[in-house]
Amino acid sequence: SKHVIKNIPWTTAKNFTVEIGQQQIEELISTWDIHESWLHHSEFLEEEELKDSKRYHYRACWGLPTRRKPIPRATASVYFVIVISKLKPDTAPVEVFYRLESSRLIRRPEQCEFREKWLRDIIENKILCAERL
Repeated sequence: SKHVIKNIPWTTAKNFTVEIGQQQIEELISTWDIHESWLHHSEFLEEEELKDSKRYHYRACWGLPTRRKPIPRATASVYFVIVISKLKPDTAPVEVFYRLESSRLIRRPEQCEFREKWLRDIIENKILCAERL
């Protein structure tokens, strides 16, 4: 049985706003199979003008607060880029990519299922590094 990668219907270029982009990133995150103990906040970072596209950069910052440690020792960020092509019709959906803070690998939500383990690995590595210092 083939595993279905959850994605969402992305807005069109002509309907895109920074706020809709952030709402849609939240909508995408809500489809990820992540334990409810993880908390995150997302924010818009910047708009980038390129020759063939406009890129909107966002960040979702994740942590695992607990009752004993309400402020997590480390956080993990996921960076999103929403791309609006200047070459495609404005009725085409925006394109979305993301990458983890510790990685240069760029992923597409429709091609790759997000894994909670990635967040855990970033945080564990940060804590190990801090303990070594």
